[in-house]
Amino acid sequence: QVQLVESGGGLVQAGGSLRLSCAASGRTFSTFAMGWFRQAPGNEREFVAAISASGVRTRYANSVKGRFTISRDNAKNTVYLQMNSLRPEDTAVYYCAAAVTFTQYPYDYWGQGTQVTVSS
Repeated sequence: QVQLVESGGGLVQAGGSLRLSCAASGRTFSTFAMGWFRQAPGNEREFVAAISASGVRTRYANSVKGRFTISRDNAKNTVYLQMNSLRPEDTAVYYCAAAVTFTQYPYDYWGQGTQVTVSS
């Protein structure tokens, strides 16, 4: 069992930056691939970024490539999403998730989400 708690969301102007954090419980955090997803009102949840258990592999949605960076600190049981050059279309609830394998979907565990609002 893995429990995930996101933080770091908020209101930011277009062009600004935010860093989301996701703290995980349990001693097996380092064995899970981690991902970030988002859901805007009226839209389906969509993939944003993922990182392998070791942190060596990452992948991104085309819409955030070059602007967002996913990273993890296994010693702190935390995964991060650094978001730069934010756009109004990035407004959404952002969810952290954990998966047994890097490429699977759906993920196994989900956090409750943190709101990100980008004003124009």
